Amino acid sequence: MNRKLLCASLVCTLAACSNTHDSRNAERRAMLGMEDSTNMRGVASEQTKSINGKLLRELPFGDNADFADAERGLIAQIPGGIIKNANGDVVWDANQFEFIKGDSPDTVNPSLWRQMKLVAKHGLFKVTDGIYQVRGYDLSNMSVIQGKTGWILIDPLISAETAAAGLKLVNDNLGKRDVVAVIYTHSHVDHYGGIRGVVKEADVKSGKVKIIAPEGFLEEAVSENVIAGNVMSRRASYMYGNLLPKDEKGMVGAGLGATTSTGTAGVIPPTDTISKTGQKMTVDGIAIEYIMAPGSEAPSEMLFYFPKYKAICAAEDVNHTMHNLYTLRGAKYRDGLKWSKYIQEAMNMWVERADVSFGSHHWPTWGKSNIQELYSKQRDLYRFMHDQTLRMANKGMTPKEIADAIKLPESLATTWANRGYYGSLYHDVRAQYGYYLGFFDGNPSQLYKLPPVDAAKRYVKFMGGAENVLKQARQELKNGDYRWVAEVVNHVVFAEPTNQEAKFLLADAYEQLGYQSESGPWRNFYLTGAKELREGVKQLPTPNTASPDTVRAMSTELFLDYMGVRLDGTKAAGKKIDLNLALNDTNEKFAVGVENGALHYVKGKQERNADATLTLKRESLNDIMLGKGTLLEKIDSGEVRMSGNREKVEEFVAMLDKFEFWFNIVTP
Repeated sequence: MNRKLLCASLVCTLAACSNTHDSRNAERRAMLGMEDSTNMRGVASEQTKSINGKLLRELPFGDNADFADAERGLIAQIPGGIIKNANGDVVWDANQFEFIKGDSPDTVNPSLWRQMKLVAKHGLFKVTDGIYQVRGYDLSNMSVIQGKTGWILIDPLISAETAAAGLKLVNDNLGKRDVVAVIYTHSHVDHYGGIRGVVKEADVKSGKVKIIAPEGFLEEAVSENVIAGNVMSRRASYMYGNLLPKDEKGMVGAGLGATTSTGTAGVIPPTDTISKTGQKMTVDGIAIEYIMAPGSEAPSEMLFYFPKYKAICAAEDVNHTMHNLYTLRGAKYRDGLKWSKYIQEAMNMWVERADVSFGSHHWPTWGKSNIQELYSKQRDLYRFMHDQTLRMANKGMTPKEIADAIKLPESLATTWANRGYYGSLYHDVRAQYGYYLGFFDGNPSQLYKLPPVDAAKRYVKFMGGAENVLKQARQELKNGDYRWVAEVVNHVVFAEPTNQEAKFLLADAYEQLGYQSESGPWRNFYLTGAKELREGVKQLPTPNTASPDTVRAMSTELFLDYMGVRLDGTKAAGKKIDLNLALNDTNEKFAVGVENGALHYVKGKQERNADATLTLKRESLNDIMLGKGTLLEKIDSGEVRMSGNREKVEEFVAMLDKFEFWFNIVTP
């Protein structure tokens, strides 16, 4: 999970205040003279109850081993369970999921309910002699290794505040020790964002504290979501359910963890890099062996083993859920084949020597035979999805056909750790198809489709008009065919975006699909879609997701690439601009050009006949990225020196687009 996707989570407390109650929706429908076609708003339909009840019969709910493991070794909890920032704002409340107890309600998939009961457990836990975990105070875990003189921390959560509170819990209960090293397992923000809550940058620079990370960490941590950051962040507001109330009819969790903290995220660059499998190092007297796992759950990731403690840290490659081979917020596809091979490599190298396996999420697994079973089931899960997708594709099946047809073997499907709480079988196999074959399924009708609004208008006309579609859809809704209702009524909403009856009917279908979903992100997408169809998009304050640490860590090349994404090609068409950029504190020079509606640049070059030359410090460039003044303002103040044609600089700035965060998703 990455920094940009946290944009939505930062507004979750604001969003909770914006909920419109069911009765208010009913009043709006009455005012519009609409028939309430289902009388089931906010309750599970009989079809939903039937689908959820079927899972109760099919899955081994009598197996409570996970509950024993999730509770094992509890030492202490943060008093009150609430963590605040320096201003007194709550950034984490461990009590927010207290409602998840007892039997599952009709409005929540029982398998997801079981998972969230496990995930909601919080505190400081002993994993084994010398290894501890802080769990349940953020989306991820912070693991603590006892070194010869101090603590070695693994993955310091998302926020400085939650990480600091977690370290205080450790020191208060285990005895105060200095942090001597931090290990980032991979390049997603929930595994490094809280770094400034546990170490001081001065101690890192002086060599007092090591920061260890896999090769490519900083580049991937900074770059993955910069280029498409705005759209990823908006979609993440759906994926993590941050606009939903936390209750049995709304957000119950994310499957991978409870939810995301809303504190201050940062990054301190690594001092030590792991670059190859089999690499070994000793940190504060503790030997560590590494396996590189790039292209699995993250572009930069590693697993490692502690011989002294006979313990494997599986990072985020072995979990108690089916993970994402594609994340619904949007990201590059992941490779299930590589993922399965990394797990096999860990089995070959370490499992025979391991007494415990722990990871970046969820609870540990103890005992060699239990570790062997977990790893083999997770290995075979990703290999099965990969291989069977390609088998069916090679038989000519399309991605949607494969996703509908594929079934896990019973041995995998009835393993709790393989259930789709975060990823899902449906979207993971579609991701494997896309990884190899892209968006096109080979059918020419899919090659040059009409855009959504144009297609929707034609569909609705073909289907006899909106009134006829809605009449039939209301009956299908009563019949429980929510998937079909969602498909057809979505056309009406896009054809007639002011049609309130269509939006409410589509919301009713989404709501039931959400109540049935085993995947936390699927549930959150459906229920957030229903909410925005009923209430509209709420223009809440938009957080700035680019933290100062992230901006400072960006290469100048990445900054210029982002400028290229912001360049409005229509405005730039027919224009030619040549600018020199000189950073006098980093000794970087760039020749930047706009031509043929696109931006290009050459590092280490200055054009003799450039329209203008801009000379500035990298700090000034950072301020511009962080919104602390515009380029033109800094030119006027003298902070940026400009020589040449100012009009060309102004022309370039005017071509740069601005991205609105609260764009529509479920309506055109």
